[in-house]
Amino acid sequence: MSEEDPPRPGTRADGSHDDDSLTEFGYKPELKRTLGNFHTFAAGISYISILTGTFQLFYFGVSHGGPAYWWSWPMVFLGQLTVALCFCELAARYPVAGSIYNWAKQLGGPHVGWLGGWMMLTATMVSLSAVALAYQVTLPQISSWFQFIGNGTGRTDSAANAVLLGTVLITFTTLVNAFGVKLMARINSAGVAIELIAAIVLIILLAAHITRGPSAITETFGLGSGQNFGYFSAFLTASLASAYVMYGFDTASSLGEESKDPGRNAPRAILRALLASFLIGGLILLFALLAVPDLHSKQLSVDGLQFVVLSTLGSTVGQVVLWCVVVAITVCELAVHTAGIRLAFAMARDNNLPAASLLAKVSPRFQTPVLPAVVIGLVAVCILLINVNQPQIFSVITSIAIIMIYLAYLMVTAPMLVKRLRGQWKPAEGKFSLGRFGLPVNILAVLWGAAMSLNLAWPRAAVYNATGPQHWYLRWGAFLFIGVVALGGFAYYWFVQRKRTGVLAGHAAVPTSPGA
Repeated sequence: MSEEDPPRPGTRADGSHDDDSLTEFGYKPELKRTLGNFHTFAAGISYISILTGTFQLFYFGVSHGGPAYWWSWPMVFLGQLTVALCFCELAARYPVAGSIYNWAKQLGGPHVGWLGGWMMLTATMVSLSAVALAYQVTLPQISSWFQFIGNGTGRTDSAANAVLLGTVLITFTTLVNAFGVKLMARINSAGVAIELIAAIVLIILLAAHITRGPSAITETFGLGSGQNFGYFSAFLTASLASAYVMYGFDTASSLGEESKDPGRNAPRAILRALLASFLIGGLILLFALLAVPDLHSKQLSVDGLQFVVLSTLGSTVGQVVLWCVVVAITVCELAVHTAGIRLAFAMARDNNLPAASLLAKVSPRFQTPVLPAVVIGLVAVCILLINVNQPQIFSVITSIAIIMIYLAYLMVTAPMLVKRLRGQWKPAEGKFSLGRFGLPVNILAVLWGAAMSLNLAWPRAAVYNATGPQHWYLRWGAFLFIGVVALGGFAYYWFVQRKRTGVLAGHAAVPTSPGA
């Protein structure tokens, strides 16, 4: 709002209305509000990261579902849209840091809140490592100079080099986040602008090189034959390539305590980020399938979109696009790290993490929680090291991290549905509301979340044990790992942490005197 703009109805001239939701949670405002509309939108869309996700996972979708896997993109969008709409109502009413944790706590109670926050925090740290590995998929294709370890043909060359490149990226995002949200927002917004422009240019270039008609996206290549449900089984496996991309839009609300007028801007940012990702990503995937010279090429199932770009647009234009993908990976990593920091800060100020008083401390100089940035970065680097000699185990853990995010979302939408059925849910007055559509949308969000979580966790060899030898514990890795994280984490909470839970004195809202 400019100085000339009149205040909106219900707002106060000093902007203190932005902190009303904090008071409801018992927190005092500590983080500086500097982010505008585009900053919050950029945070959401950079977490989703159209170029990062499509370039990293296109090969998986095509290899398991053929060109017809494209239809999983609108399917996942519609499912995630129901979740996003529920989140928009919550973001309008509770625009606070660590949105998933605080929403689950408010809707389902402290136990559900802690478990949702714990699952999301664990998944975020693993995701930070997984996104960092995307450098290895792209940089060595730009130039062999980026293959610092070996020449890429050795058994562990690629894995070890991926860890090196990933560590450099995580170090960068740690430093940027430690120096404050303003620097992070500037770099992130610039990166998102480059990514969006590059994505639109890529769509135009691919569209100009179309070699076949739209009927190509109905081709299944006979995949799924011999399976119990035929192509549907193959399609469900291939749909993971889309499910692995379209999440993280809640980040726009997780920065609510650092945004201006977050109750209005956060819901818009969530929807805009998801819609833009769907439209731009869907067109990239569509035109890539219609433009690639040979739809049956084995390289399509190995090198994915990188192969399409280089073979269709030529090496010069292709390399420019790949450099834009590198920018997209960088800002995606930055957004994932940022979201993790806000989540850790939110849980810590409730004394819900070890060394909470240190993790919740806000730097007076940078006005951001510095220690969580460092700790999350160090944990992510440690997780990366698993990739050196056990890349298959790492791929299992990465897949499981995404399931945990879907489950964390479910820990928000399910309690919200219970509140609706009991008549206890009331959207923020005068802000985003689903009205009479709230209940059906919420029901669909819960059904979608449960169904996709099961699809993601299904013990497929193609996902959890892609190369031999076969191990039962890898096939059932999702259930085993999530069981250990959830049960182990909750046992720690129940026997240790819950006795300490409560807003730390240094972060509690200051009671206002009567008449103040």
